[in-house]
Amino acid sequence: MMAMPEEFAQNTVDREGESGAAWIAELPDVVEELLGRWGCVPDGEVMHGGVGIIVPVRRAGVGDAVLKVSFRHPGNVHEPDALVAWGGCGAVLLHQRDDERFAMLLERARPATLAEIEDGDEVAAVAGRLHRRLTVPAPPGLPRLCEQADAWAEQLCKDARELTHRLSCRVLDATLATIQELGRTQPDTLVHGDFHARNILRADREPWLAVDPKGYAGDPAYDGGTLLKSRALRLLEADDLRKAAHRVLDVFSEAAELDRERVQRWAQFHAVQASFGGRRHGFRIARSGPRRDWLTDFADRLGDMLTEPRQG
Repeated sequence: MMAMPEEFAQNTVDREGESGAAWIAELPDVVEELLGRWGCVPDGEVMHGGVGIIVPVRRAGVGDAVLKVSFRHPGNVHEPDALVAWGGCGAVLLHQRDDERFAMLLERARPATLAEIEDGDEVAAVAGRLHRRLTVPAPPGLPRLCEQADAWAEQLCKDARELTHRLSCRVLDATLATIQELGRTQPDTLVHGDFHARNILRADREPWLAVDPKGYAGDPAYDGGTLLKSRALRLLEADDLRKAAHRVLDVFSEAAELDRERVQRWAQFHAVQASFGGRRHGFRIARSGPRRDWLTDFADRLGDMLTEPRQG
């Protein structure tokens, strides 16, 4: 029976409790059943992300592939729908799916990610060009980002009222204005929803391929905010944070052929969300302690800075 990574198993139980423990217990049998059903042979060590495992496999007629099995979560439901809509154009190919088990057989990409590139302009340009190819009509049935607008506004006001923070009324008003003006009326465009450099992998069929979409219908500029947020650690190394952040948005917006102002407004929205989310729950790389406080402070600074119109 295939062994599951211990760190992944423990993190799942810590996060999900009894349901997570039950899922981990049945996961080896699920993997074995899927391997047999889809005619796959394991071809490497089991890897994992935050909520799922990746099993490298080989399959006759397909060659190198991966079996991905994720914990049952609403955020994972529409990943295969987005991949079907893209059909391999800028994203990994979907070979098989089992929606009940939250499982997919996918084209295998390389483990190297765009986040490993040192040149910030190259990261933003590659991401932008890839994003332009992913900007296609949304398939029917995807959740619409505009339907989250009321919840966004309600949570923002709740956070501002209940949490100790340093965000000014000017910053909060700008975020609420984005929700009101951009969030409530959005196009029927396929939005990745978690578009950042770690979700862009080196590949053989194409130089870079996107993975792990959430799959929404909405404003494609929304993804620019997730990209900028993911560059936080690199931005903190810059001599001039304002200049570095705006440079990411400039290069990405031009390459993606997106409206620069809309991308900045969504980036400000994401920064403020991260600021409050960090205070409530911590961050993926720092759940508590000084590092969490440091990242929260950075999100505050970024949200404040992006509230101002771009200079020049």
